[in-house]
Amino acid sequence: MKKYILASAFMITLISCKTKMAVENPISITAPVASSANFFSKINEKTDFQQLKINSRITAETGKFIPPLDATIYIEKDQKVWINMIALFLNVGRGIATPEGIKGYEKWNRTYIESDFSYLNSLLNVNFIDYGAFQNLLLGKTFIPVNDKDFKLTKNAQGYLLTSEKNLSFQTNGKVSEYSATLTYNNEMNLENVSLQKIDAPDQLEVSYSNWENFENIQLPKNVKIIIKGSKNSQILLENTKFESSKMEAPYSVPNNYTKTEIK
Repeated sequence: MKKYILASAFMITLISCKTKMAVENPISITAPVASSANFFSKINEKTDFQQLKINSRITAETGKFIPPLDATIYIEKDQKVWINMIALFLNVGRGIATPEGIKGYEKWNRTYIESDFSYLNSLLNVNFIDYGAFQNLLLGKTFIPVNDKDFKLTKNAQGYLLTSEKNLSFQTNGKVSEYSATLTYNNEMNLENVSLQKIDAPDQLEVSYSNWENFENIQLPKNVKIIIKGSKNSQILLENTKFESSKMEAPYSVPNNYTKTEIK
């Protein structure tokens, strides 16, 4: 259960039955984009906000029964992501991510964790997630480095397709991992899907976005789906039901008599 709480809290981190996938009614005609500078500038720009409160419904499929959770996700730009989770009207867990790392506790087993982002990366079967990437992942922004030198950009009637022309390489603690990547965007250049395949390993991460909403002149996804494939498969779904820009308190402290879970 603690793995679910932290995975749900930090996605670290998806699409409901309402989702309309980008591959619906596909067409085969694609063409290279002659001038790509505007495209790459648009998809790499930062979301213009100071703070954002999201009411969300979180469900997970991990091979074990886990009840859906109602969650409040609060983001202060480039500073913290805070999440509070409720099941059956009872608080069941809380977590916080900052540029320094992640913390979280869950009440079922009375345990807590404190870690850098290696814990979240382990949950997602990748090694490149830091605070900035995590924040972008939640907001539906491009969370891996993309540029016109390493990717092929094509266009069809439904939107844009980015395909890596060379493996993406990430180094963490002296360990190098490489990935192939494909990303799709709609005609408004909103991100619809990111698919990452680790080279020489079965690990795969797929993140999909849909049902975009214009909230105070920024585009935000109401549906987010994370699919994790590897030695074990799981998926996490977020259905964001309400966005607010009001500032709120985001307290975090571990209750007394909780046991720290050692990160391996």
